[in-house]
Amino acid sequence: MDLIRRRARDLRNNATDAERRLWRVLRGRQLGGFRFRRQFPIAGFIADFACPEARLIIEVDGEQHFENANYDASRSDALAARGYRVVRYWNNDVMSKTEGVLADIQSKLSEQNLTPSQPPPSAARKGEE
Repeated sequence: MDLIRRRARDLRNNATDAERRLWRVLRGRQLGGFRFRRQFPIAGFIADFACPEARLIIEVDGEQHFENANYDASRSDALAARGYRVVRYWNNDVMSKTEGVLADIQSKLSEQNLTPSQPPPSAARKGEE
C-alpha cells in the first residue's frame, strides 16, 4: 500500500469529533442522495470528505490551519485546477452549527444542478425482481 493511502487510513481511524459528526450525516447518501468518501486520496492530497460525482471537497479545519493558510490556499488551487470545488468549515462550526453547515453543503450541491447517481441494486433487490 502506498504512503498516501496508508496515511488516509490512519486519518479515518483517528478522526476528529467534528469529522465524526459530519460523517454521520454524509455517509450512506444521506445528504441529497450524493455519495461522499472520507479521507479520500486525490491528486496527491487527502480530502477530509469528497463527493467525486459533484466534484466537491469538504475540509474540516481546526486551529492548526491558522498557521497553514498559505499551504491550504495552494492545495485548494491545485484541486480547483483539477475541477474540484473546495469548501472549508471550522471544527467549532461543525460542532455547534451542524444544521447550518449541512444546509450550506446542500446548497453547494444544488448550485451544480446535479442529480445524484443511483447506487447499484443490492443483491436482495435483484432477487425480488
